[in-house]
Amino acid sequence: MFERGFKTWCERYSAKVRSTLGLGPGAPLDPFRLAQHLGIRVWTPHQVPGLSEEKLATLLRNDGVTPSCWSAVTIVFGSRVVVILNSSHSPGRQASDLTHELAHRIRGHQTHDVDVSPDGIMLLSGYDKLQEEEADWLSACLLLPREALISIKKQGLESSIAAERFGVSQRMLNYRLATSGVNRQFS
Repeated sequence: MFERGFKTWCERYSAKVRSTLGLGPGAPLDPFRLAQHLGIRVWTPHQVPGLSEEKLATLLRNDGVTPSCWSAVTIVFGSRVVVILNSSHSPGRQASDLTHELAHRIRGHQTHDVDVSPDGIMLLSGYDKLQEEEADWLSACLLLPREALISIKKQGLESSIAAERFGVSQRMLNYRLATSGVNRQFS
């Protein structure tokens, strides 16, 4: 699926970013700080200029029946890049969504046009499965590098405490523990 060495590159990149930001190799990474470091602005829909209250309500609709289905979108204006996060999602989900968008930029992935239907559904002009999988993997490594996962296991931290410490959802933590091989290593 991935090119040879991609997963190792992700772990090394995560360690390099932490070092650049003055963090330890297994320390929690604030994705907003990473965005700032990369020169990328982060907005919520409330900060989008000219967005009407009606359109804002449509974008953030979460009535229990029709959950707001979009997570984040990256907009590029020349050399300026803005990521708009769905502020109706949990902080852990927003961290994952933001690092996913940052991962696309880090990897130099192509951007696609986005249209919004009258019902508020965002539609992409294209979808590249490999690029999405790369962004998923890199974002997970950025949030939870292998060193952090090993530390979590060695300390015997409960998943809820570890997820809170690293600012991620328990679902992300469990995914990363399973796909990194750390669960197998400690079983």
